[in-house]
Amino acid sequence: MSVLSWDDFYEDEPGKAARDAAAREAAQAELDAAPDAAHSVASRAAPEGAPDSVVSAAAVDAIEETLAEAAGDPTRGSGFSREEAVSAKSPAQEPEPIAPETLAPGDPNSELATPQENMEAARAALAALDDGTRAKGEAYQRVTVDKKRMINARADLNQLVPFKYDWAWQKYLDGCANHWMPQEINMNADIALWKSEEGLTPDERTIVKRNLGFFSTADSLVANNLVLAIYRLITNPECRQYILRQAFEEAIHTHAYQYCVESLGMDEGEIFNMYHEVPSVARKAAWGLKYTRGICDPTFQTGTPETDRELLRNLIAYYCVLEGMFFYCGFTQILSMGRRNKMTGTAEQFQYILRDESMHVNFGIDVINQIK
Repeated sequence: MSVLSWDDFYEDEPGKAARDAAAREAAQAELDAAPDAAHSVASRAAPEGAPDSVVSAAAVDAIEETLAEAAGDPTRGSGFSREEAVSAKSPAQEPEPIAPETLAPGDPNSELATPQENMEAARAALAALDDGTRAKGEAYQRVTVDKKRMINARADLNQLVPFKYDWAWQKYLDGCANHWMPQEINMNADIALWKSEEGLTPDERTIVKRNLGFFSTADSLVANNLVLAIYRLITNPECRQYILRQAFEEAIHTHAYQYCVESLGMDEGEIFNMYHEVPSVARKAAWGLKYTRGICDPTFQTGTPETDRELLRNLIAYYCVLEGMFFYCGFTQILSMGRRNKMTGTAEQFQYILRDESMHVNFGIDVINQIK
């Protein structure tokens, strides 16, 4: 290898040739101490076929970079000057070495571990992972239709197919096809009618306010019951898919009631607190909540006749009574006003909600019958 001279690097750059002499001497000493490494880096940086003495300025930086890495300098490549790099380097920044005697064979950091031992350790760690889809120690198997159940299934819940309940998947597709948003409905006629002193009778105003007061929180109670209790206990993936869609629809319904309240300029505090302050509304909410309370406990599990019946009671309470009876009573009042050409925008919102709720009731009845 030809000896590298600093003049070769700076012959066309007189200003750089005046760099600090001590720094140059230190760098040259590093080059002399590691000629093989310097030659390797310089060869890659130099033009192909050029003599060893002809090295670009980039090669100098590359050589210094390599030597600094070998010396454990953490400041290289950070944009520091050489003087800043030297002053920034301190023993406190050096990583503490790991004592080999503290590491067991199989530990990736151990000098005693072989690649085979590391691989075996990784496989053991992977096998120890509990993904919650099967019992401890249960061997992996591909999911088949006969292993899928509505509740108490041991099959992998993350595998949607093969379908066992095609009706559940069809309901999910139908729900997606029915998608709508509250802002799509024109509320201008309702706003004008509500602001008119003679537009509605006091009883009609009470009907509108009580219905919005009941529904604005009732759909949230249904959504909470689905997400916090039912979804965890239903162990069929295609049914879970519909439950996720239903939970989103409940959110849209709550949005729709809020949109009506906001459009009509109602007192939001009065409407959204009716389930606390109006006895008839509060009793309906309390009736539904008591069925959520038991199965919402994280320790609750189905699998016994008693717990399976408790889940069934919840499903009947919410799908048949709350959504199938309480909701429909409120729908008839608002829809009757729409047929008389009053509150037509609000009635249209309720019409879309009724369409969704009809699918919810049908789905719930199918789930209840399947569990039975």
